[in-house]
Amino acid sequence: MPKRATIGLSLVVMLASGYAVFAATGWPWKAALFPLAIGIPLFCLATTELLWAWFGAEEKRDSMELALSTDAVAGRRVVLVAGWMLAFFAAIVLLGFMIAVPLFLFLYLKLQAREGWPMSIGLTLIVFAAFYGLFDALLHLPFPAGVLF
Repeated sequence: MPKRATIGLSLVVMLASGYAVFAATGWPWKAALFPLAIGIPLFCLATTELLWAWFGAEEKRDSMELALSTDAVAGRRVVLVAGWMLAFFAAIVLLGFMIAVPLFLFLYLKLQAREGWPMSIGLTLIVFAAFYGLFDALLHLPFPAGVLF
């Protein structure tokens, strides 16, 4: 059953992304950029998944039960993740995207992931450069300033 479900889902995703790419080809370039940038890789990945499911070897799976954990450790993890998400949303509102994204990434890498300074600073600079380069320099999509600015 999982193999048929994978094949069916892959076909649905291929049809949806193929239609999105086909429909976007008649649009102006700025309007078509997002559907093309998402649709083409999605179509390729769905095709790969379809071929993998179709020609790949059948996996032997042991039955596995999924149990939700309700202990104190799991509760703390949920609260921690929710706190990081709320802090990110608050930073976006208060500081704007251009400051909130690199700041959040840096703080997450340093405080939560406990990465070293070179890795934290390096990844933050790469993400900021990609974020600024794509949205501001290339697409000219201005983000609104935060409430504090």
